[in-house]
Amino acid sequence: MGADDAVLRDAVGVSAPPAAPAVRRTSGVLQTADRALQVLLAFRERPEWGVTELARELGLDKSVTQRLLATLAGRGFVLADPESRRYRLGVTVGVLARAAERGGALEAAIRPLLRELTQQVGESTILNVPHGAFYRCTAAVDADGPVRYSATVGETIPAHGGAAGHAIFAFYPEADLRRLLGSGPLTRFSEQTIVDPDALTEMYAQVRDEGVAVSHGEYDANVTSVAAPCFSLGQVVGSIVIIGPHDRMAGKIDKAVDLVRSTGQRLSALLNGTG
Repeated sequence: MGADDAVLRDAVGVSAPPAAPAVRRTSGVLQTADRALQVLLAFRERPEWGVTELARELGLDKSVTQRLLATLAGRGFVLADPESRRYRLGVTVGVLARAAERGGALEAAIRPLLRELTQQVGESTILNVPHGAFYRCTAAVDADGPVRYSATVGETIPAHGGAAGHAIFAFYPEADLRRLLGSGPLTRFSEQTIVDPDALTEMYAQVRDEGVAVSHGEYDANVTSVAAPCFSLGQVVGSIVIIGPHDRMAGKIDKAVDLVRSTGQRLSALLNGTG
């Protein structure tokens, strides 16, 4: 056993006979690191955990779970409430999230897929990501020709503004949607805009069933868009969109649906390390 492995073992209180390796040779996974990541990923499901309930959830020994949390707290990944002694995610997670966004990993992964998609369908393609009660264009490839839809990278659009938003927010928990959208009528951008939050949530059920959203002039009265979600670790992280003028898109809907759905699946596989 190497010195680094011994330090990791001692830090989390994992007892093992001297000859037992810290690395699982068959899979190449460092068990201690994998357990720490399981602890962090558990916070996707709920905002805080006590040691006992988290140990039960993950099937780990309570003392091991306590040491894992203490180690993560020492680096700012989790934060312990001194009164309740329950743990929440710490600021280091947010720091890394911002660093990942600045690094452009998502954009780098999607750009070749967008170029391929644009070549296949002859229309502009976009990657959008959630941004509070909005979605934001983070990468785009414009179609050729004088008449085309041209997206502005960095532009934000309200959640209910067309297929791009529907493909993202349809996969949000209903409580989060209600908080983001509110209860009153939403802003109307055209005659086709869905402004009733209840009608929007009903439409989202169809998007979840079909795995794709289609809108005709809901945000920009002159365009049709088709969008599909992409996921990382089971959470929606964005939508891939084909968008263009009504007259050209009218005969491409079926093809666009198949293409964005398959491209969303390909990006999800890349983000989850299975592509």
